[in-house]
Amino acid sequence: MIARTLEGSLREAAAQMPAVAVTGPRQSGKTTLCRACFPEHDYVTLEPLDVREFARSDPRGFLAEHPGPAILDEAQRAPDLFSYLQEQVDLDPTPGRYIVTGSQHFGLTEAITQSLAGRIAMLYLLPLSLEEVRRFPSPPEDLWTTIWKGGYPRIHDRRLDADRWLAEYVTTYVQRDIRQVLNVADLDAFSTFLGLAAGRTAQELHLSAIAGDAGVTHPTVRSWISVLEASFIVFRTPRWMRNLRKRAVKAPKIHFVDAGLV
Repeated sequence: MIARTLEGSLREAAAQMPAVAVTGPRQSGKTTLCRACFPEHDYVTLEPLDVREFARSDPRGFLAEHPGPAILDEAQRAPDLFSYLQEQVDLDPTPGRYIVTGSQHFGLTEAITQSLAGRIAMLYLLPLSLEEVRRFPSPPEDLWTTIWKGGYPRIHDRRLDADRWLAEYVTTYVQRDIRQVLNVADLDAFSTFLGLAAGRTAQELHLSAIAGDAGVTHPTVRSWISVLEASFIVFRTPRWMRNLRKRAVKAPKIHFVDAGLV
């Protein structure tokens, strides 16, 4: 594992707050970073169905088995657990007691704001920066190769074929995460929309134009863009204008978080 730039902020937050949440896109290295920073913490992932069901059906029993310090991975899988985490950290607010990770920003954020506001620090781990890519033993030799491969750590750590890995990443994302969040009846239409959005990266976002090209409605595209944002696939930047009112109403630009994914 290479050193991640977020490591200092993560350690600092854990020294001050009883709970720290690390969120970001899938495969950005959240689990690896947290386990490397806190090797003495108990580690449990809520990805397996049996563990998830235990946390959902008996949250007090689950936390009794993991009283902390502990890393709770994919914690958004059991959102009701956060109410009981609040009870735990109120009784024992030891700094760094719980490190919580999650890939779906919307699920994790909603659970945190409802239960742990003021008790937890929120950090975001995105794919590798150019500086981080260059920390690998054999980084890409030129900038264009780096852009083409993107910044997902596994590609560089295991020297994988970026084209194949990223194609599988998109397939997994479409088939798994989107179905969990939205009732997408036509995955082909969503895949077309995703490609159209990638073709417009760094350009002004006009929802009606994308909707027309994808063959779906304007509200559908608006909803899909919101999900891509919440999943750390894209982000929007407002148009720069000196007039704040005009800046708020003019079309923003859409950017993909990872160049290789584009």
